[in-house]
Amino acid sequence: MKLVRYGPKGKEKPGLIDQNGNIRDLSRVVDDIGGETLTPKGLAPIKKRDPKRLPLVKGRPRLGPPVVERRTFAIALNYKEHAAEAKRPIPPEPLVFTKACPLTGHRDNIVIPKGSKKTDWEIELCLVIARKASHVSKKNALKYVGGYFAGNDISEREWLLERGPFTQWINGKSPDTFGPIGPWLVTPDEVGNPQKLHMWLDVNGKRFQDNNTSDMIYNCATLVSFMSKMITLYPGDIIFTGTPQGVGLGQKPKPIYLKVGDKITMGIEKLGEHSYTCIKKS
Repeated sequence: MKLVRYGPKGKEKPGLIDQNGNIRDLSRVVDDIGGETLTPKGLAPIKKRDPKRLPLVKGRPRLGPPVVERRTFAIALNYKEHAAEAKRPIPPEPLVFTKACPLTGHRDNIVIPKGSKKTDWEIELCLVIARKASHVSKKNALKYVGGYFAGNDISEREWLLERGPFTQWINGKSPDTFGPIGPWLVTPDEVGNPQKLHMWLDVNGKRFQDNNTSDMIYNCATLVSFMSKMITLYPGDIIFTGTPQGVGLGQKPKPIYLKVGDKITMGIEKLGEHSYTCIKKS
């Protein structure tokens, strides 16, 4: 099942993508697409409906973030080759941080912050928690996942790495618009094994990232289990699971960073693709 939230920012409505790629309105079935909507109980009223009998949404409305987030976590250096291009050692356990910016959707612009010199891209597989998870095993961890979608952990490298002796995670990872996700959320039954998904990212038509989630150092089940043993995870919590090599920081002979007017197009197998343009902060 592919679920979306469509409409103006702050006024999104829940929807479903039918077999023909059309949006069907779910606002009479569920209030919104939140973490608890993705539990078996929450999905039951949606599954009972024939998509053909749901109201058809006309035109091309804005697609917002496909799920209402509660908290957003992310994993750093979770692909070996990305750790190498970043000139960092492989973490002995998952390296978790938080993204504090509101998440955005498909075709929402990326705002280059004032003073930014090193805004960078990072395609990532994202997952959302649908059941309260505390001290869960790796074997059972994916049972707590309500869906998957593509995300871009936009990062400002100077603010992240060069402002003093410590890594400034919030500063570098959370400027406004630095968390695009979507275009829709796909439920686990349609995704299957989340560790067998091709992922790619282009900037201005040039392919920079081209990899597979099978190359993660710590897979999705490991991440959910590991985090649940230190932080109780709740429905609506989102995890960005890390990016492969090919970010702007790692380009040779010198890094390449995003600038006003650049267009990013990215996608993950089974999860669709989304794109957006970089604009100047007004």
